[in-house]
Amino acid sequence: MLPFVKPYWGRTLLALGLAIPIGCLDAVIATSLKPYMDVVMIEKNAQPDWYIPILIVAFTSVQGILNYLSTYMNTWVIGKISNDVKKALFIKLMHKSAFFFDTKTSGKIQKRFNNDANSACNGLFGNIKLLISRICSSLSLIGVLFYNSWQLAIIATGILILAILPVLRIREKLKSITNLSENANAAIITNYNEAYNGSKIVKAYNLYEYRSSVFEKDLKNVFARRIKITQKMGAISPLMHVIVSVGIGFAIGYGSHLITTNAITPGNFVSFITALIMLYTPIKGLGNNAKSMTTSFLALERVVKNLDAPEDIIDNENSLEFKEFKNEITFENVVFEYLKNKPVLKDVSFSVKKGETFALVGNSGGGKSTIVNLLPRFYKIKSGSIKIDGINISDYKINSLRDNISIVLQDNFLFAGTIKENIMMGKLDATEKELQNAIKNACLDEFIGSLKLGLDTYIGEKGILLSGGQKQRIAIARAFLKDAPIIILDEATSALDNQSEAVVQQAIDNLMKDKTVIVIAHRLSTIKSADKIAVINDGKLVELGNHEELMQNPNGQYKALYEMQF
Repeated sequence: MLPFVKPYWGRTLLALGLAIPIGCLDAVIATSLKPYMDVVMIEKNAQPDWYIPILIVAFTSVQGILNYLSTYMNTWVIGKISNDVKKALFIKLMHKSAFFFDTKTSGKIQKRFNNDANSACNGLFGNIKLLISRICSSLSLIGVLFYNSWQLAIIATGILILAILPVLRIREKLKSITNLSENANAAIITNYNEAYNGSKIVKAYNLYEYRSSVFEKDLKNVFARRIKITQKMGAISPLMHVIVSVGIGFAIGYGSHLITTNAITPGNFVSFITALIMLYTPIKGLGNNAKSMTTSFLALERVVKNLDAPEDIIDNENSLEFKEFKNEITFENVVFEYLKNKPVLKDVSFSVKKGETFALVGNSGGGKSTIVNLLPRFYKIKSGSIKIDGINISDYKINSLRDNISIVLQDNFLFAGTIKENIMMGKLDATEKELQNAIKNACLDEFIGSLKLGLDTYIGEKGILLSGGQKQRIAIARAFLKDAPIIILDEATSALDNQSEAVVQQAIDNLMKDKTVIVIAHRLSTIKSADKIAVINDGKLVELGNHEELMQNPNGQYKALYEMQF
């Protein structure tokens, strides 16, 4: 965590350093009671020590002011460091491979990359501040104990050590159950996310009771984990209360003997007991503090683990810059699997020359989308190679490779914001002329002209306020603005009605001009003019040719698909 603390080192030390006088000032009150008891209560003389109550109020006031300053500085430091950690985690999250998102729920991602950062930073610095304050308070109060009676102090510190021993094993007890509890909490967050994203499905299928039962099951799981933690931790606080009570009982019993034998004065005894109670009181709650601290450190471990986790797909040491697409894309004996020993692509080979339109067709689940996801290196292949201009794509710098590929999907993701902001993501420094050209070619100009705010119209989260065709055209405009030489179209019109499809298809035709295009098509009418058509079934390339060539094969799978549709 040191790199995150370093920019705020001065304020961090000040925030934590203020805990030292705050803790030490506890001893002042206990020490001041000795002369007060001996002079005022025993000798009945108020004159020499009239200032003692004033000093107690003054020191307590100073302690309160320091406490406020410490809390303020601590909150400032925690907020800054927490933001920096979240930013680092967010960057890490964005660079995760597609496989990572395939295997993690939204709740678990939010818990690990946001909530854990809060718990780690708040817990780390809050508990360090508390620890420093407690240590300084304890040491100063132990000094008061020895000052008043070394005999009683030895008994008191011995019992103090005995009381702390059970806390030392808390981490071992809590680690496994806490991690399970965090996973259960992540499931709760997933439920909320799904209630938001799937609200229409819940309504359409009357899934209220079913989704409520799933949520209730997850709530019961969280409850069971909390009870388990309480069972493991619950005995510590009562145990400490008993040990502390024994310590105070011993002190009172033996202290009475020391007073009667004139070994100590009543003032010594009252000062000692006050210091002892001030020392023991936080010790009784040490179990809960230790639990909180352990939870924070476990969250910190998870944060550091995420920050240190190696990337699945990274640049090689001598990666090349992909400057210009010149010749062709080749897949050579490509084998890929999501799950071990369950290949999705089996020895797939083909080539796409510059300027060609290459179509992928076949039954659902055959591996078409997997093929186009491998080209921008969303996943790593198991064996074989994918090359552009004879160079393996793993030898290109990832960013430069992806700069040369534009993707338009069946369900394109739009970010919360305006139409302009979403289109400009294709090229953040685009000129107004380039922006307007992209809008025109994506057949968006008429739609945007009908809007009161035009390009500055807010489209809602995931473009919820737009129709399917409007979302597709914004995605196409974004791809236009990027102006990449290689275009991937993954069933870009299959979810649209006939009227919307006609407009979007015109926009796609504009986008494809002078580009190398790999297109996945469900409607075969859209790819009849493709230079090559590959039929992919069960992870294998079973046919390859243009429309006329494939239709000549009487028993061919392409012909069967075509005749089914027409």
